[in-house]
Amino acid sequence: MKNTKMKKISLKNILMKTFNSKIKKIKKIKKIKKTKTTKIKKVVKSLIKKNLKIKKKIKPNIKENKKNDGLRIPKSNEQKPEIKKIKKQDTEKKEYKPKDYIVYPKHGIGQILSSSTKNIGGIEVQCYNIKFEKDKAIGLLPVNKQSHLRHLATINQVNKSISILKSKPRIKRSMWSRRAQEYEQKITSGKIYDLAEVVRDLNKGDDLLVDQSYSERQLFEKAYERILFEFQVVMNLSLEDTQKKLDKALNRNQETQMPAISVEKKPEEISE
Repeated sequence: MKNTKMKKISLKNILMKTFNSKIKKIKKIKKIKKTKTTKIKKVVKSLIKKNLKIKKKIKPNIKENKKNDGLRIPKSNEQKPEIKKIKKQDTEKKEYKPKDYIVYPKHGIGQILSSSTKNIGGIEVQCYNIKFEKDKAIGLLPVNKQSHLRHLATINQVNKSISILKSKPRIKRSMWSRRAQEYEQKITSGKIYDLAEVVRDLNKGDDLLVDQSYSERQLFEKAYERILFEFQVVMNLSLEDTQKKLDKALNRNQETQMPAISVEKKPEEISE
C-alpha cells in the first residue's frame, strides 16, 4: 500500500512541476508582448504629433496661394525673399560748390552749375550738374563718385608743366601699339604732368604732318586741347594768348595748330 501511495504522490508532483513551468513561460511571453506594444504605441503617438505640426505649418501657405491664384501662377510652397527698395542713396559731404571749375579725367575740364536730386530707378540720388564748355554738354555725376573729380591745377603746377613741355621728348623704342596704350592711360588719368608729357613726346614742332600717323595725331590733339583749356582757366587769359604761350614752349607756329572743334550735345549722365 505504501508503495502505491508513494507512486501517486510522485506523479502528482511531477505533473505540477511541468504545469507550473509552462505557466511561467506563458506569463513571460505576455509581459514581453505588452512591453513591445507599449513602445510601438508611444512611437506612433510621437509620429502623429509631428505630422499634425507639419500640417498646421503648411495650411496657412496653402490659403495664401489660393488668394493669389488670380494674380500669379502658384508654385509648390516656394517662399521668395522680400526685396526692400532703397528710397535714398547714401550721400557724402559735397567738396565742390556751384561755379567751381573741376577736371573730370574722361571728359576734361568742366564747371559745376548746381547740385540736384534725381530719381533713378525709384532711388533718389544727389548729383552734380556739370557743364563741359568744349563739348557744349551738361553731365550728371552722383555725389558718391566725386572722388573721380579733381580741382584745377595751381599756378606753380602750370609753370612746372610748361617746363616739362620745354624739355626734350622721351620716346621709347617699343611698338607703337604699346606706346599708344601708355599715352591713352596718361590722358585719361587727368593729371596735368602726364598730359604735358604726352604733348611733349608727340609734338613734331613745325613739321606736324611729317612722319606722324593718324592715331598719333589724334592722341596729340586730345592731350593738347585738354591742357590748353586748363591753362586758359588757371591763367585767366583768352584762348589765343594761351595758345601762344603753349606754342612758344613747344616751338610751334600758330598757323599749323589745330582749331578747337565744338559739338552741341544733349545733357547726359556721366558713367564710369
